[in-house]
Parts: sequence; structure tokens; C-alpha cells
Amino acid sequence: MPTLIHVRDLPDAAGRELGPGPWHEVTQQQVNLFAESTGDDQWIHTDPVRAADGPFGAPIAHGYLTLSMLPMMQRELWTFVGATMGVNYGLEKVRFPTPVRVGSRVRLRVTVLGVDQRPDGSLMLRGEATIEIEGSDRPACVAQTLSLVVPAER
Repeated sequence: MPTLIHVRDLPDAAGRELGPGPWHEVTQQQVNLFAESTGDDQWIHTDPVRAADGPFGAPIAHGYLTLSMLPMMQRELWTFVGATMGVNYGLEKVRFPTPVRVGSRVRLRVTVLGVDQRPDGSLMLRGEATIEIEGSDRPACVAQTLSLVVPAER
């Protein structure tokens, strides 16, 4: 169940960690659909037989597929109360330290780095999102995220 965070409490959230969220299996079907959508059909992603003999010993998810799971997994961590909307504003830095093998499970943990009040009354939430791989000491993805939160009352 997501943590409810009222927008008036966001400015005091710096340093707060949310998660970890639930595990999600990364399937070959997801990888194939992502490859089809993006045109990135490199064999390390889409050819399980060839990938078994490749550098990772199995097909791996695209780094950008792993990154694209952030919005879904963030919704599992928090819900903003007193907001008309929250939108992805951007990313400051993204790294993919460890490939995600198909069949692996991943989950999200987020640390709030800071919240900035903007002149229009909206809030810019800066976070560090870490996508963990079950059984691995190293994360799949570490991203500094920016989310714009618009309070209902400004």
C-alpha cells in the first residue's frame, strides 16, 4: 500500500526513504514488446538462445526498459494528498550498474533529496531512485529524478 504524503509535508521530506516496494518479474514478453516499440532489437535482449551463450548468460532487459518501470513502481511507494497532479519533470543523472536478466525480479527504493518551492506554488521533488535486483548487491538502475507536484491549493 502506498504511503500517503500530504503536499504541505513535502518540504520537510528531505532525507526520507520510501520503500522498498514490491518485487516485479521482468519477462521476455516485456523485453520483446519494448524492443518492438523502440526498434532496439539487439540479440542480447530478444534472442534467448544466442543470449545464453553471450556475455550475460541470458537475455537482458534494456536499461531504458528498467528505467521506464519507475512511474509504475513509484505509484506503489507513494500517493500525494492535496495535489491536483504530479508529473515526471526529468532526470538529472541515470546509471545502469548491473544488467537485469530476463526472469529476474526488481523493486524500487527512493530517497527524497529535497523539495523546492517554485514561484507558481508548485513543488519540485528531487529524489534518488534505486531499482534493486533480487539477490544482487548492485542495483540495476540509479536515477536522480525530478517530479513536479501541483498542490490543490496554491
